Amino acid sequence: MSAPTDWGHRFARLGPAFYTELPPTPLPAPHWIAHSRPLARELGLDEEWLRSEEALHTFSGNRVLPGMRPLASVYSGHQFGHWAGQLGDGRALFLGELPTAHPDTAHARWEIQLKGAGRTPYSRMGDGRAVLRSSIREFLASEAMHALGVPTTRALCLTGSTAKVQRETVETAAVVTRAAPNFIRFGHFEHFSHRGQHTELRALADFVIDHFYPECRHTDGNPYAQLLQAVAHRTAELVAHWQAVGFCHGVMNTDNMSVLGLTLDYGPFQFMDGFDPHHVCNHSDTQGRYAYARQPNVAYWNLFCLGQALLPLMDDQQQALDALEPYKTEFPAALQRRMNAKLGLSNHEDNDPALTEALMQALARERVDMTIFFRRLSHAAATLPARTSEPAPALDSVRDLFVQHSAIDAWLPRWQARLQRQLNFSASTTAQQMLRTNPHLVLRNHLGETVIQHAQQGDFAPLHRLQHALQTPYDALPDHDDLADSPPNWAQHIAISCSS
Repeated sequence: MSAPTDWGHRFARLGPAFYTELPPTPLPAPHWIAHSRPLARELGLDEEWLRSEEALHTFSGNRVLPGMRPLASVYSGHQFGHWAGQLGDGRALFLGELPTAHPDTAHARWEIQLKGAGRTPYSRMGDGRAVLRSSIREFLASEAMHALGVPTTRALCLTGSTAKVQRETVETAAVVTRAAPNFIRFGHFEHFSHRGQHTELRALADFVIDHFYPECRHTDGNPYAQLLQAVAHRTAELVAHWQAVGFCHGVMNTDNMSVLGLTLDYGPFQFMDGFDPHHVCNHSDTQGRYAYARQPNVAYWNLFCLGQALLPLMDDQQQALDALEPYKTEFPAALQRRMNAKLGLSNHEDNDPALTEALMQALARERVDMTIFFRRLSHAAATLPARTSEPAPALDSVRDLFVQHSAIDAWLPRWQARLQRQLNFSASTTAQQMLRTNPHLVLRNHLGETVIQHAQQGDFAPLHRLQHALQTPYDALPDHDDLADSPPNWAQHIAISCSS
C-alpha cells in the first residue's frame, strides 16, 4: 500500500504571476463518501491506499504528501455577459500532476485539485468551502458525463465532514478531488490580456500549445491564431455533445470554459426531462442567458472573448475572426452527426437537418422526455421491416409519449423511410447502434436530489447505487429500472442556483 510519489508541476513553472502557493485548510473529522475506481485505475493509484486514513486526510486537505505543491491559480472573466475582473481559484487548490495510463499522448499527466479546501487569496467574500449538496452533484456529474462519452473533468473521490457551512441554510462541508489534463480556462488568458501583461499572456499561450496543441506550431500562419481555431473546434464538438444529450450547463461564463474543450465546473446543471429549447436550469439566471437553445451561441461569444484576449499575440483582429469562423459550420455539422447517430442514420442526406428539426419541434411542443423518447425509438427500430412503409407495432410505445399524435405520426414514416434507404439496412444492427448512442440513464435532478437527502442523513448507499448505474448509462442494469423512470411531479419544482 503506497501513496503516489510521482508528482509533477508543469503549471507551477510558469511562475508566481500565475498563482499563489498556500496549503489547504484542514477539514475537521473527515469521512469517506465515494470513490471513482475507474479514474483511480487511470491514474495508477493503489486502490488500497486510496481507501486509507492517509488518503482520507490527503484528499480532505489535512495532509500534504511529499512532492505535492498546493497552489491556487489566478484568472479573470466575463460572468453573465459582464466583465467581472479578477477571479481565480476561490475554492480549488492544485496539488500537482500524476501520470496516467497513456504516457505517449498529450494527456500523459493529469492535474489533481481539491475543491472546497478552504479560503484562498481569490475567494473574495467566500469561505473557500464546498457543501455536501453541490459536491455530490459535481462528483456524480463528472463521472456520469465521462461514461456518456462527453469530454469532462473527472472526480476521483469525495469526502465529507461535520463542519458547518453557511449558504441559504447551514450545511455540512465536503471536498471533491478533481482531475483533468489541465484546468486552464478562457479566463486565464483574459486576466493577463486585460492587465496588459503580454509577456505572461504569451507564456501561457506557449504553455498550452507546447503541452496540448503542438500541431499549432507545425502549420502555416500565426500559432496563436491556430490555437484559437483549435480551441474553437473542440468547443464546437463539446457543445454538440451537450445538445445531443439534453445537457444544460447553467453557468457558461468565460471563467468556466476549458481551453481543452472539457465540461468544467458543475454548479447549476441539468439533464432536461421534458424537452424545452428555452429551458433555464439555473435559478440565478433570471434573464435566461444560458438557456439550452442559447448554449451554442454563448459558446461562440465566449470564444470571441478568448480571441480578444489573444489579440496582442496576433497580427490583426481579422486573424482572430478568421480563426473563429469555422465554428459557425463545425458546430451544426457536429450536432447533426450526433443527431444522425441517435436516429440510427449511418450516412448523411441533405434533408437530415429538416428531419431532425421536425422531430425536435414535435418533442418541444409537448415537452416530451428527450431521454425516454430516444431510448424507446431505439428499441422500436429493431422491429422495423426492411422494405415496407408499414409502421412497426413497437412504434406505439413511442406514440404513447405524445398526447396529440399528428406531429409524431407525420414524422415516424419519414424516419422509417429514411432508414430503409440506407444501403444494406438491418433493423437489428440499427437498433444496437442506437442503443449504444441513446442512454438508458442520465443524472436527472430528482435522482441527485434523492441521494443528497439520504447523504445528508448519513446514508450513502443510494449514492453508491446511483453511481454504479451511471457508470454504464447505455445498459439497463437488473433492479435499476426505477432510476430510468419518468421523473416524479415534484422534480419540476427543484431549484438549482449558483449557491455552493
